[in-house]
Amino acid sequence: MFSFSSIATSRQITLRSVMRILLDRRGISRAELARLTGLSKQTMSEVFRDLEMEGWVQMSGRTQGGVGRSAATYEVCADRALVFGADVGGTKIQAAIADMHGVVLSEIVEPTDARGGEHVIAQLARMNQVLAERANLPSERVLVGTIGIPGAYDERSGTLLMVPNIAGLEGSQFAAWLARSVAFEVHVGNDVNMAAKGEQWLGKGRDVDNFVFIALGTGIGMGIINERRVLRGSRGAAGEISTLPIGASAYDGRTFWAGALETMIGSAAIRGRYEGGGGLPGLTVRQIIDRVGDGDRIAIATLDEVARTLAEAILAVSAVVDPERIIMGGSIGARPELLERVQHYLPLCMATPPTCTISQLGSRAGLYGTLANSLDILRKGLFQTPELDVPMLSARSLEAAQ
Repeated sequence: MFSFSSIATSRQITLRSVMRILLDRRGISRAELARLTGLSKQTMSEVFRDLEMEGWVQMSGRTQGGVGRSAATYEVCADRALVFGADVGGTKIQAAIADMHGVVLSEIVEPTDARGGEHVIAQLARMNQVLAERANLPSERVLVGTIGIPGAYDERSGTLLMVPNIAGLEGSQFAAWLARSVAFEVHVGNDVNMAAKGEQWLGKGRDVDNFVFIALGTGIGMGIINERRVLRGSRGAAGEISTLPIGASAYDGRTFWAGALETMIGSAAIRGRYEGGGGLPGLTVRQIIDRVGDGDRIAIATLDEVARTLAEAILAVSAVVDPERIIMGGSIGARPELLERVQHYLPLCMATPPTCTISQLGSRAGLYGTLANSLDILRKGLFQTPELDVPMLSARSLEAAQ
């Protein structure tokens, strides 16, 4: 991927090594690059000739201070390659393109095409074109795209599963469909997994190797970061905690599709419990939680029960993946009134509970996660040869191979 067919494999490996340093360290001289990589000045000059000819690097300034002449410093042409990310929901699509440093260049939000299926595919392809035009860049520079979908994506079969909110996508070959409409490499992930990836990149998960992101709103889902990697499972369904047998019987046929846990703490369950307890009819979940601060006893009891049940779910999750931190999001999960109660119940049901916090990225976590995933793939694939997927070797070995 992204290789120069006219350049030998060993040189492509060297280019890959140099590019990774340039991506991590902006404004660096050739001499410093040679010192860091162990490459000779001659080899470094040849590498820069290749990179400059293809528009990957540019001069950024000159070194200052110290003894002797100043030296030119170089940086990556960040918009030489772009990534696309889209968080697809049942009602709206958030999409953006970013450069190689992860800087968002353009962003767009549109209602999800209600016709679903191929119409959503066409919508995503069009949004990519619009984003490139708004950034005043050719869409051909978009090399990798990641789509977050509210469902499970089986990478082995390329099949999208468990997508009840978007018509025509259940059982579809979503990635293959989209790949026929765009010029970039397409990847698909569960939307909550992508939100967890976003938290790892820019949110409350930046300093944690093991954490989970729990999204609670209309339904409930979870993304797992285990040893700094997204845990997907065999069918892409890891983290579907809505089906945990907590709060309701797993053998009750009424819970098969929504899941036992979701039938107890999802938005419909909260409204039902509140009205069933004698609360005012017709209120939204937001209004019900707002009434907690006003001293509404039925609203307080309702949220207490939701928090107690969620704490039990966190206990079950902790027994399996042992997260250091729980990051909560979604229209209900982001409410501080719920967090306060979950923090109260956790020490009552487990000896060493993980810390709990609320996402600061809000509804943008999923979008950021798709961009982060695309950036990871882009960086891994830079100058990768089709003959050999070679991990980074030592610079001395790289030079010796030439």
